[in-house]
Amino acid sequence: MRRPTTSLLLAALLLGVAHPAAAQAESVPPFRALTDNRAVPESKAQVQLSFAPLVKRAAPSVVNVYGTHVEKRAANRGAMDEFLRRFFGDAGPNLPQERAQRSLGSGVIVDASGLIVTNNHVIENMNEVKVALNDRREFEAQILLRDPRTDLAILKIKSPTGGLTPMEIGDSEGLQVGDFVIAIGNPFGVGQTVTQGIVSALARTQVGSADYQFFIQTDAAINPGNSGGALVDLNGGLVGINTAIYSQSGGSHGIGFAIPASMVRAVVETAKGGSRTVRRPWLGARLQHVTPDIADSVGLDHPTGVLVASMQPKSPAEEAGLKRGDVILAVDGQTVDDPEAFGYRFALKGIKGETKLTVLRGATRTMVPVRLGPAPETRPRDTLKVKTRSPFLGATAVNLSPAVAEEMQLDVSAQGQGDGVIIAEVEGGTVANRVGLQKGDVVVAVNGAPVASTKDLERMTRAPAAMWEVTINRGGQQLTSVFGG
Repeated sequence: MRRPTTSLLLAALLLGVAHPAAAQAESVPPFRALTDNRAVPESKAQVQLSFAPLVKRAAPSVVNVYGTHVEKRAANRGAMDEFLRRFFGDAGPNLPQERAQRSLGSGVIVDASGLIVTNNHVIENMNEVKVALNDRREFEAQILLRDPRTDLAILKIKSPTGGLTPMEIGDSEGLQVGDFVIAIGNPFGVGQTVTQGIVSALARTQVGSADYQFFIQTDAAINPGNSGGALVDLNGGLVGINTAIYSQSGGSHGIGFAIPASMVRAVVETAKGGSRTVRRPWLGARLQHVTPDIADSVGLDHPTGVLVASMQPKSPAEEAGLKRGDVILAVDGQTVDDPEAFGYRFALKGIKGETKLTVLRGATRTMVPVRLGPAPETRPRDTLKVKTRSPFLGATAVNLSPAVAEEMQLDVSAQGQGDGVIIAEVEGGTVANRVGLQKGDVVVAVNGAPVASTKDLERMTRAPAAMWEVTINRGGQQLTSVFGG
């Protein structure tokens, strides 16, 4: 499985949770304390306390997800095939006409109609998906929505035959460090497995496996093959989708991360509404961490909140009256400690109405209402995949707009422009990849001529050239390189 960072291994997991102790509380006598403050069970009921009833209830909601990408081979299969034919003759090896890539993960049924939530990386690049239920029934599934920014995806069973057991999406906001949770999954493909642990931390924002980082951390053992499974609380509610582990060996080291149910609910509701993409509110401001020095200078007793470093013209931030140097402390009363936490809280507010930010300006705290709405698509993207021989061969470019910049987490103010052409994707092993072009690069000029749109770039790369001079803007730094034709 791929690693989100050098020390993070994406892992698929399934979770379930059980808490029979609550139901037996009235009939179970208290423990008798010993002299060393330890206690022994005083009844058979205490000895037999088990998570089994909750596991039994949650396990049918967790499924295995099998993704397959089938790539058909071209009719002319190349020099290697021709070599094999000459060597073996017509009776030579029958090379496959198709090549398949496969992935294995987990998912959770969240609606009786057959809606399943899983990780996007489980079905990334897959064009055929099947799910296997706890009772061994198998179904083909349709991909309704992919959301790489949260690493979530929504599937739907194509022909459900009934008998599906959805899991209720629980309250991740009510979790506390120390709460018991249970994970049910299919680690290493060995079959459905249940592990138990506690919530070891909340609001982890430096994990690096998604744009919206606000993870639940748990020590419940989760391993490769568990990605997309459920993290369940002791009420039997889905409180998270397990997505990554911290590991240097590939196995569980007791540090796993789950996407909170509050974000899961937002993505599920988007899919139920018929949309194939998740639209999020746009602030239009560049935010920075509050350092200890900044905290001292603005009168905070410890570093918290986010500093407004700049704003885009005509953005909701500018319209609301935010100013450079303001410190945003909370979103609708929920405190934020860093830009990642702000992004998560703000994204959950939707794209209608308004939200109120608690802002520290000088020595004064004030409430600033901000209009909620998506970033505008000020001009068509006009997607261009460069196929002509040039330094851009293998790159996909789109016209830059606030909507594109927001999706790609690009700081337009650092680029010094609000339009232009941006590299949206670079295919591995291509010319564009070898010359060092990267996703997020803004193409400024080609051979001295400014590039304002993808049509300009298409025209400039259509004709061959002996030399190519390419100027890009990368994170506010302008770079110029010369390549041979």
